Amino acid sequence: MARPPRRCHWARLTNPLYLRYHDEEWGVPSHDDRHLFEMLILEGAQAGLSWETILNKRAAYQRMFQRFDPKRIARWTKADVARALRDPGIVRNRLKIESAVTNARAFLALQEEFGSFDAWLWRYVDGKPIQNAWKSMDEIPASTRISDAMSKDLKQRGFRFVGSTILYAYMQSVGLVNDHAAACFRRAIVKRMK
Repeated sequence: MARPPRRCHWARLTNPLYLRYHDEEWGVPSHDDRHLFEMLILEGAQAGLSWETILNKRAAYQRMFQRFDPKRIARWTKADVARALRDPGIVRNRLKIESAVTNARAFLALQEEFGSFDAWLWRYVDGKPIQNAWKSMDEIPASTRISDAMSKDLKQRGFRFVGSTILYAYMQSVGLVNDHAAACFRRAIVKRMK
């Protein structure tokens, strides 16, 4: 019987969604504005909760938030927010749901200014992922000067649920930083990606 591959310590749960997220998505550089928006909203929704909770609800989020189309979400009304608050498949937190609408509008304005959210985002790392080689979870920071700067910029543009800690997790999830552990099988694979 083959030995399972070595993974980051946090990915040692048995939840297949969690393992698939670690093995296929986490840390992979993303340049797709729709995906970048989705992850921004999901990272904000995760505040105060476990990432596993959000992954378990991701399909419901994709359905409720219209596959994370910022143009559609930006047009949401109070009735749409009320409908979302009744959906047991998502985290029913009024502030988080309303922030998705606010963030969709701010996201569209940022796209208009920079041509894409991708162009705005990746300039923070000069267009290429930061490659770390942490030996233990204790070494990984909760935030960095880059996530601080991104948070400040987004807040000034009207975004909500974009604190520095949330944004560092976001940087990890969309591949601006490769924080797979040095011993994790995914580290070398992700390092080759642009």
